[in-house]
Amino acid sequence: MGSTKFTNPYAIEVIRSKKNELVAGISNTEDLMDLLIANGVLLPENRVLVSGITAKTEKNSRMLSILLSRGERACRIFFYPCLKSAEPDLYQSMKSYVGSLDQNVKDTRRQLIGYLLEKDSQEKIKTIQDMNTDPVNEALKYKSKQSEIPSVLDAVRTGDLSLLQKLLKGKDINQRTSTSDALLHTAAEHGQVSVINFLLSQGVKLDHRDHQGRTALHKAAEAGHTTASVALVRAGADLHAKDQASKTPQHLAAQNGHENTVRSLVTEEARCFKNQTTVMHMAAAEDNCLLVGILLRNGAAVDVRDSQTKTPLFHAIRHGNENTAAVLLQAGAQVDSGIMEAALDLNKKSLLSLLLRNMKNTMSQNEIKSVLFKAVKKNLDGVVAALIDSGADVNMCDELGYTPLLLATELGNVEVFRVLVSKNAQLERQLPNQTSALHLAVQGGCMSITQILLDKGMNPNIIGPKDQTPLHFSALHNQPALMDLLLHEGARVNAVTQDGLTALHIASQSGHTEAVAKLLEAKANVHVLDRQGRTALHWAADHGEVSILKLLIYAGAEVNTAEKERKTPLHLAAISGQTDTVSTLLAAKAKGGSKDMDGCSALHYAAGNGHKNVAATLLTSVRNINVDERNTWRRTPLHLAAEHGQEVLVDLLLENQAKINAVDNNKDTPLHSACRAGHLGTVQRLINWTQGERANLQATNNVKKTALQVAEAEATPNHQSIATLLKKKMFLIK
Repeated sequence: MGSTKFTNPYAIEVIRSKKNELVAGISNTEDLMDLLIANGVLLPENRVLVSGITAKTEKNSRMLSILLSRGERACRIFFYPCLKSAEPDLYQSMKSYVGSLDQNVKDTRRQLIGYLLEKDSQEKIKTIQDMNTDPVNEALKYKSKQSEIPSVLDAVRTGDLSLLQKLLKGKDINQRTSTSDALLHTAAEHGQVSVINFLLSQGVKLDHRDHQGRTALHKAAEAGHTTASVALVRAGADLHAKDQASKTPQHLAAQNGHENTVRSLVTEEARCFKNQTTVMHMAAAEDNCLLVGILLRNGAAVDVRDSQTKTPLFHAIRHGNENTAAVLLQAGAQVDSGIMEAALDLNKKSLLSLLLRNMKNTMSQNEIKSVLFKAVKKNLDGVVAALIDSGADVNMCDELGYTPLLLATELGNVEVFRVLVSKNAQLERQLPNQTSALHLAVQGGCMSITQILLDKGMNPNIIGPKDQTPLHFSALHNQPALMDLLLHEGARVNAVTQDGLTALHIASQSGHTEAVAKLLEAKANVHVLDRQGRTALHWAADHGEVSILKLLIYAGAEVNTAEKERKTPLHLAAISGQTDTVSTLLAAKAKGGSKDMDGCSALHYAAGNGHKNVAATLLTSVRNINVDERNTWRRTPLHLAAEHGQEVLVDLLLENQAKINAVDNNKDTPLHSACRAGHLGTVQRLINWTQGERANLQATNNVKKTALQVAEAEATPNHQSIATLLKKKMFLIK
């Protein structure tokens, strides 16, 4: 056949039409790439691109795509000599395909056969000529040479070690070829232990995989060759290697009924893998209950633990694998708190029931406690009932002093609460701070639990933290509906805490209008004084709760009651800057001139705290109010406004005829107070006031110091600026 007859064999067309078969059939991608690079078809950088891909099919597909982009000549060389050398079986398949096409069909793919036949012919002629001997004899030798590889495989299959050694003599068995890679697989598949040991001694790699992703150990296990499997494991074969179908050697041995092999591999696994993931763990996670059963029958430990100390049962439960869990439990798997908590997290009733039926005598009391409290938190009433029926103490306490019933009550988990009550949980148990279940039910606003507790005879006046009753809690947490229920059941409306607070005090200071209304309707005493001597009205005024203030006043609260420091509600409203509250109190006949134990009026506090609107309200609403009223230290509201740098209040008070040069016990004027405190803006307002009496810059106090001298006594930048300002005002400097 002439070499010029097939100048355009269309190898590209063949690769395109048979790409899927090539992608699936090439198992020695790296060897093939080596040949393609050696023959100049691919570049070294192409190897980097392809080798970075993990999946075999994707890697082969990428290699063929690059090959197609390199043109017709590259594609021809791919078939011959590269594919023929690396994948001889696949090459023959491709050759048969292009040779079988009908010659009368003008299909360009046929033309590749001429090229391949021509190359095969040239190779045979060249081989005979190179031998430079009798052509017939050498042709026979060539034929023998061509059949050498099958003979090697035959020797491996039959276990003819002496023949194998002869055939491989002088050859580098570590030179990577498809045949050398197949030798160990073939020996394993046929259970030839002596051959396996020989090949391993020659350095054949244990981790090579075939087109199914299987190692030699997979082959031995699949065929049930126990001795060969053990030999490979002890030589270092990966017992947990998975093929493309995610099967380990033990999977294959089990699914093919080779239980002796399974038993031996289980023994080897136990010997080699301490505190590591085993096939049993894998099977449990995959819900492969059949494999789990086979492994158990063949000596696998049911409670073997992995590196995280988890057993196969844990993995089965965590993945919700009920069938596998049943097999493990039947084999005696232990149920611990970690397993139960994994089941609780999954919250699958049938799985929980399965565990609960099998947990007796397997968990410690601490483990049972952990599971019980977690079930209470998740409101799993069936689990809680089963745990108690299995011996869990219904009244056990956690580290914070909660019983299951107290915890269920606080969380408002009614279903679990009902179960605990039915299991005779103690209702009177309290937390270390004396909080009872009734307090917790009221705090959480749970009507049904509150009703059950009261129906069971719980005292509605049970004392809790700081002598608070459940009614106090209803006021604090704004639960008017529960307040109604408690009052109906006999709660004392005027019960007091250690601080002397009634529920009315608490509701008033918390701003809970509806609760205040409920308590007043129940005849709560508006005149009760707490430990500070305050009424509910004091607290409402202090917090600016106008609506509550009106309710209390309407109910008869006294607006001028003074507490221990002789402050009236008006004082407290002024201190807090509650303008509407001040107006409401004044409208209810609160005395604007009332003084506390320090002799301060509401106006003093409004001025000192900078509450302009409150001060303005007081100045306009109170008849005959004295803007220059003195406190115990003979200080006027203007003194306090100046001392605290309340510039707007200084203006307001001066506009209302406050005496600018009034002196206190120390003969300090408001200007002295502003200078001492370093309030530059306030000093400016005082010395620049021109409407009426002006500030006396020469006035001295009881230690004979002027305002300037008071400012000069301090070294801060503000004081220095004040001193400079006063000197200019006094024409001491320009």
